[in-house]
Amino acid sequence: MARPDPIEFARLKLVERVRAAFNDASKGETPIPPSDEAFFAPDTPIRMVHADLVSMMVGGMSALLLQMLHPHALQGVLDFSNFREDMHGRLRRTARFIAVTTYGHRDDAEAAIERVNRIHSRVSGALPDGSVYHATNPRTLAWVHVTEALMFLEAWLVHVRPEMPVAEQDEYFRQFALIARKLGADPVPETKAEAQAMFRSLRADLRATPEAREVAKLVLEHRPPGPAGTIQPFMANAAISLLPPFARTMLDLDAPGLASLPSKLVTGALGSTMRWAFQQKPRG
Repeated sequence: MARPDPIEFARLKLVERVRAAFNDASKGETPIPPSDEAFFAPDTPIRMVHADLVSMMVGGMSALLLQMLHPHALQGVLDFSNFREDMHGRLRRTARFIAVTTYGHRDDAEAAIERVNRIHSRVSGALPDGSVYHATNPRTLAWVHVTEALMFLEAWLVHVRPEMPVAEQDEYFRQFALIARKLGADPVPETKAEAQAMFRSLRADLRATPEAREVAKLVLEHRPPGPAGTIQPFMANAAISLLPPFARTMLDLDAPGLASLPSKLVTGALGSTMRWAFQQKPRG
């Protein structure tokens, strides 16, 4: 009887643990199977970028920090989300939505988008100044989208594939635009240059508030149980490094400074390990 390969055994156990962290077995969740009938073809930019677990986690934290600077997006989270009690659950649900809309069968992707739109239709209320907010506001949704697209891609460029051609980066925005429009965002960028211009334009909507800083603190200081909690501070520093200086100032965050190097090294090593475990190879 052949002895099991200890390296292969370790690889499979790591994959099993990661999948368990992102799928709630108590709710019958299983990993999203890649489909040949997804919105996007295999080996296209959006599927390559969204497949990288570590860079997506870093970019996702950066995007969330930026989103909380938008008073409408922030108030919706404060009024309707249980993120304080279940931070991991909220992040897991977001990850599953990205997975199904990127890799899942298009019927499953459409159903997930419909669920989100249905939830958004019930999210509305008043800001502290008395003005009304709605989660279906196209301009608010545009900010949520452009921060995600820019930060996901930037984390990929910094930690995985800095030599990615501009044409492929533009294709990433064109692909991601499909999901943004189905969620009601407007305007929606289709190139990196358009995304950067929109980011600068929408910056006028942002506000520095104690509540935004509170959420930022919760996101950055959240420590999941087990080994992930040990790695989290390095991931948080990597996320802060991606933020533009004005956002760090508004959120009262210090630039990582000397901490950026060990954070990049740890994030890079973890990312390489995950790509080995899931047998992924960035195109290039």
